[in-house]
Amino acid sequence: MVTVINCKNQLLIRKILVWFIALVWLANGLFCKVLGLVPRHEQIVARILTSTYSHSLTILIGISEIVMAIWILSRFKTRLNAIVQIVVIATMNVIEFIFAPDLLLWGKFNSLFAFIFILIVFINGFYLNKK
Repeated sequence: MVTVINCKNQLLIRKILVWFIALVWLANGLFCKVLGLVPRHEQIVARILTSTYSHSLTILIGISEIVMAIWILSRFKTRLNAIVQIVVIATMNVIEFIFAPDLLLWGKFNSLFAFIFILIVFINGFYLNKK
């Protein structure tokens, strides 16, 4: 009986985490970048890449984040998805930490939140995913 309850709880936690992770990608992609509701994102892109194409690049990054959310919800190749997410989050945050810490919502503390998000993705993709 305990095993059944634990499996059900684990399944519920996994579903919640899948939706939470997907919503983070969707919100950042759609609202912050594609719709441009958080101009700081385009400023970061301009600082790191180029201001000439920062608007278009920000929209492309946003579309990529929306695609990531769809991939997460599809549950297709979940471990590969988790690896891609971890690499993207880590790379993006290291670059932002070096080139645009003043534009980040929590400054250099953004790295702490990125690390926590990476842990959540890892737990969801490898610990809770028994495929």
